[in-house]
Amino acid sequence: MPSTTPHHTNTDYFPRLAAERLDIALCRASAAVARAADARAGALGLGVGQHLVLKMLGEVGPSSQRVLSDELRIDRSVMVGLCDGLEQAGHVRRERDAADRRAYAVTITDSGRHVLARAEDAVPEFLDGTFQALSPTERGQLSSILGKLLHLP
Repeated sequence: MPSTTPHHTNTDYFPRLAAERLDIALCRASAAVARAADARAGALGLGVGQHLVLKMLGEVGPSSQRVLSDELRIDRSVMVGLCDGLEQAGHVRRERDAADRRAYAVTITDSGRHVLARAEDAVPEFLDGTFQALSPTERGQLSSILGKLLHLP
């Protein structure tokens, strides 16, 4: 009969679990990186999702919220809130899309370009700190493996 008395936790359990269950290890690693990214982005006054939206707009030009949502893999309802916040801060503007009057084209502003440049300047230091346990070769391998999992070309 199993014991119902509490046991002290075994500090060796999670490493064994992570070795047995790659999905659990990947989820925990992803959550840790997301927390670190949120903390860094918060210190810059720009959320991770907002940073991604500005980055895409800066690189590909005006896009609809639907395209931003699809390309960045951010839920459409979340995208509306991201664009609302960016617009209120003056970092983007939304205008009716000339090609589809039902849609809005989101465009980065000069203010958005400025805050994006500041955020992008912080990325290398963030990546170095977050992935310091990996050698440059291992980082490249991780990038390649994640690309396969995400079905990237």
